[in-house]
Amino acid sequence: MSVEVDVEDVIEELLETLSDALGLDAEVDVRREGDTVTGTLIGDDLGLFIGRHGQTIDAVQHLAQRIVFRGRPSELRIVIDAAGYRDRRAGALRRLADEAAEEALRYERPVALDAMVASERKLVHEHLRERGDVDTHSEGDEPDRHLVVSPAERD
Repeated sequence: MSVEVDVEDVIEELLETLSDALGLDAEVDVRREGDTVTGTLIGDDLGLFIGRHGQTIDAVQHLAQRIVFRGRPSELRIVIDAAGYRDRRAGALRRLADEAAEEALRYERPVALDAMVASERKLVHEHLRERGDVDTHSEGDEPDRHLVVSPAERD
């Protein structure tokens, strides 16, 4: 017997439970746009929930996916955010990617970035793909997998 879960309700309950357990003064907002459900904590002093380099919200996002999908594949994407962290991090990663691309072109050599989670590496790959003057690839094993930016191969 399959039980359908209301994804938005599950995400809201999870975030409220975690917020209460951590003693955070935060409001929970859950929205569905297309095939993405985003659960966000809104408030001040959410650093504990975000964690170092977003590790805590990444873990909560993974937990939310495990709870909702229970190991089954899904077209739905779940994103957990706090105080606009995801947008700020994406902007910082794009700037970092552009700096690495400029350095790779200036010195005509590959530039290795620090280790990143898969979703962040994907964002950088996609951002730099649009330039056309650099190539990217990932190297290493998790959790030390990182991205390398190189001048594009010329024909």
